[in-house]
Amino acid sequence: MKRIITLTVVNRSGVLNRITGLFTKRHYNIESITVGHTETAGVSRITFVVHVEGENDVEQLTKQLNKQIDVLKVTDITNQSIVQRELALIKVVSAPSTRTEINGIIEPFRASVVDVSRDSIVVQVTGESNKIEALIELLKPYGIKEIARTGTTAFARGTQQKASSNKTISIV
Repeated sequence: MKRIITLTVVNRSGVLNRITGLFTKRHYNIESITVGHTETAGVSRITFVVHVEGENDVEQLTKQLNKQIDVLKVTDITNQSIVQRELALIKVVSAPSTRTEINGIIEPFRASVVDVSRDSIVVQVTGESNKIEALIELLKPYGIKEIARTGTTAFARGTQQKASSNKTISIV
């Protein structure tokens, strides 16, 4: 089963290597990794999309990750209400005569053309993985020269207290 696990870590040399080594030792396949600075200086967020066999594996993995020296927090956000995005750059074969047609295809996806050359265009699209996959499928007949994808980055949606009760609701 696919899981989305986020970590906040101290931003030091070797941290990512130690963490990915833990995945390797336990034979977990990492589908994607994204890493970036957080709002706190010296702290980074790592988002893993990983395939595991079952709930016991998830529990074991999170326990092992929590034992790592520079790991501050580990959260399996798979079953939470989350915001997740991925970015893809897609280089598509495009003669000047097909560019209007390709623009018509990418427009409903809120994608944009970020580079144009004589024989190709580069399309940028952000969204959930299934949205990106759908656009790629529609562009395949034109000829895809190259694809670069960031992988999923995600975190839990914000929550807010209702004024009339102590019930927490998710802001969508």
